[in-house]
Amino acid sequence: MRRVMVRYKVKADRAAENESYIKKVFAQLQRDRPAGIHYATFKLDDGVSFIHVAATEPTESGGNPLTELSEFKAFSADIKDRCEEPPVTTKLNEIASYEFFGS
Repeated sequence: MRRVMVRYKVKADRAAENESYIKKVFAQLQRDRPAGIHYATFKLDDGVSFIHVAATEPTESGGNPLTELSEFKAFSADIKDRCEEPPVTTKLNEIASYEFFGS
């Protein structure tokens, strides 16, 4: 399972738009229930910084099941235009967890 954290900061006037895209991703996840995805998104107290934490199992073709979702593609299509600080992805190496991401 691949685990990552992505952190970025959007422009203040684009925060609501960013949240709308995120909610659409989660609506598709709820509707389609794809296998191999554990995913959470958080907004920090400043109202413009976001953190996404994902744990994914590769699809049969070796792809990422999260990034293959149509709503995730829509979310990420113009993310750089919405950002004050671009997304930074950090690989997470689990030491231990308790009821987190299905562990």
